Amino acid sequence: LGFEPWINDQFTKSPQTILPLMNTIWNEIYALDNEEYGPYALHFNYAWWQRNMTNDDLLRQRVAYSLSQILVTSINSDLREWGESLSSYYDIFVNEAFGNYKDILLKVTKHPAMGYYLSHLNNPREDIPNNIHPDENYAREIMQLFTIGLYQLNPDGTRLLDGSGNGIPTYTNTDIKQLAKVFTGLGGGAVLDMMYCPDVPEFGTGMYCLDKTYPMKMFAWAHEPGSKTFLGHTIPGSGSYTEFTAMAEVDNAVNFLFNHPNTGPFVSYRLIQRLVTSNPSPAYVGRVTAKFNNNGQGIRGDMKAVIKAILLDEEAGSVAMYQNPYAGKLREPFVRYTHVARAFPTDSHRDRYWNAGFEFLDNTRQHVMASPSVFNFYLPDYQPVGDLTAADLVGPEFKIHNTATAIGYINSVHHWTLWNSLMYSWQGTQNNPDGVWILTNELEALSQDSETLINELDKLFTHGQLSDETRQIIRNAVNAYYWNGNNDWRYYRVRLALYLIMISPDYNCSK
Repeated sequence: LGFEPWINDQFTKSPQTILPLMNTIWNEIYALDNEEYGPYALHFNYAWWQRNMTNDDLLRQRVAYSLSQILVTSINSDLREWGESLSSYYDIFVNEAFGNYKDILLKVTKHPAMGYYLSHLNNPREDIPNNIHPDENYAREIMQLFTIGLYQLNPDGTRLLDGSGNGIPTYTNTDIKQLAKVFTGLGGGAVLDMMYCPDVPEFGTGMYCLDKTYPMKMFAWAHEPGSKTFLGHTIPGSGSYTEFTAMAEVDNAVNFLFNHPNTGPFVSYRLIQRLVTSNPSPAYVGRVTAKFNNNGQGIRGDMKAVIKAILLDEEAGSVAMYQNPYAGKLREPFVRYTHVARAFPTDSHRDRYWNAGFEFLDNTRQHVMASPSVFNFYLPDYQPVGDLTAADLVGPEFKIHNTATAIGYINSVHHWTLWNSLMYSWQGTQNNPDGVWILTNELEALSQDSETLINELDKLFTHGQLSDETRQIIRNAVNAYYWNGNNDWRYYRVRLALYLIMISPDYNCSK
């Protein structure tokens, strides 16, 4: 298959969601130890890894992971206690990765995980005598991080400038306050059948009692009455609402932000960064924005059109871009981990790929749904001190690349290759006693000639771009192992070569 036929084939794959699998895993764990509390973030991790080690919807899952870094919730909050909410929220991206960005925005806005994380769950209307005002958190972040950003943009992602050459802000504090009024009155949509919980959802019911997979509903009496004006757009409002008319204001606001001229270049730039390169040219961003704005059939926000525009662009795969020193990106640690895990045959107890992932998070400061804040692991415009800043280039992933995480990643690679410990669970010997390990038999068959082995690893890990310097380092190390009456020499040749190529800059920088 060529690139486009492969993408088209991936578009036909059914979504492999996380929540049903997590529930299955949790039920099995609970049956083994009915005193176990959960499900929580650990069980989300188990399900995520099990799904992503055995699925065939590779592109969908890769896009879903990218979206989870744009519309962020995180286990670095009380959400860690509710694996079902994390799974259900992540499944928005799995289900809608090939759908429409507007639907993603609407579902994210109404999901209790986001409502809890950015505090518009149980967000009350204004009550001045009691000094109660609508929470502004979600109103700010849906603009700043999910749609229009801080500054007005041209279609190619460059900033519009005023007469003095300065960027023009997209919104004011007044806009935030007005938009915050729209996101009032949202409460839990369903409750659990548990002691001390209400029989039906009530405004103010906390997450403990809520069905954390069910969209929030509107409580009209708690919704701010009257008109709301933000970004020059007015929602007329009224003094009396029903559940449906109040929720219609939420839909109206999200629809307006979705259709804002900034949203196309804002989202396109971030998806390009997550999927291809840190420093896309304005022309590249402009081409993707054009598809976001109109897929060719008059539809805005079509994710399939956007994904194709990103992955099939000349800046994504032309020979010229491979030779361009400004192209590419630092491959984020978690993507390296998943790539290594999928690159080889693996062995595990009963085909279990339950992976806690917390050791890798400690080592590299990255794991799925584990960002330190709503601003993700790194900002898209982060510039590390040094050559990149001097060249006016950004390198978002360098934000979490420092002495500690670089050594931590090397230690992780050492575990995968020389300790043969790719992943592990915390749930006892019945489930995954020895973890998961990679099988290198096929590579060992090639290892008698070090050059043949290195060439194969070059294809697997560095796309034929392995530098002469790195190649020589690996060659010298591998050739130190040779037959001395012990057949393990092939095994150690392969493992050492894997270790060295995985920690090399050739692999860690993607082009």
